[in-house]
Amino acid sequence: MKQTATIVFVLLLAAAAAPAAAAADAPTPDADGFYSLFDGKSLAGWRASENIDTFKVEDGAIVAHGPRSHLFYEGPVGKADFKNFHLKCEVMTWPKANSGIFIHTRFQDKDWPSQGYEIQINNTQSDPIRTASIYGVVRITEAPAKDNQWFLLEIIVEGRKIITKVDGRTIVEYTEPEDVRGSRRLSNGTIALQGHDPGSRVAFRNIRIKPLD
Repeated sequence: MKQTATIVFVLLLAAAAAPAAAAADAPTPDADGFYSLFDGKSLAGWRASENIDTFKVEDGAIVAHGPRSHLFYEGPVGKADFKNFHLKCEVMTWPKANSGIFIHTRFQDKDWPSQGYEIQINNTQSDPIRTASIYGVVRITEAPAKDNQWFLLEIIVEGRKIITKVDGRTIVEYTEPEDVRGSRRLSNGTIALQGHDPGSRVAFRNIRIKPLD
């Protein structure tokens, strides 16, 4: 009887501690309302498509270098489903780098993501569409950043508007037409980092998002 009472007491203690543990593990924002999507040490909360070795963590950054692959956020922040948001990410490109950040997208196990928009990252590669362009929609032909230097890329989505910024300077303000068709449109979804090709090397760090809903 005494043993049974001890077991019950232990179970009650465990049940009481569970909510506190869950609260400790829950994502928390910083003073400005931004949640971190990358712990700086691992790819926890992220899932790569096709060539998983394209993405590695080096010196506190996610580095994309290898055959085509896309790294989709599947972590706990916002249940990886964002509609209106402000995304901040520090990026560094090396010469011949071509990459991007997809928004309002869904996991695909291969090929280029078919859903959502790609915000281009490309300062010197042969493709003339440069950093902060909305690929296939709004073309910027003069790079707003340089290779071999960290720069801050921001993406803001509110309603039907997409704004891109580099180091605080607004590059694109785009309002999606109401009659847009197809899968390249604003809806909701996760974000994904692009590994474009073996000749491209790009690093991402301090990836943070602030839901605006």
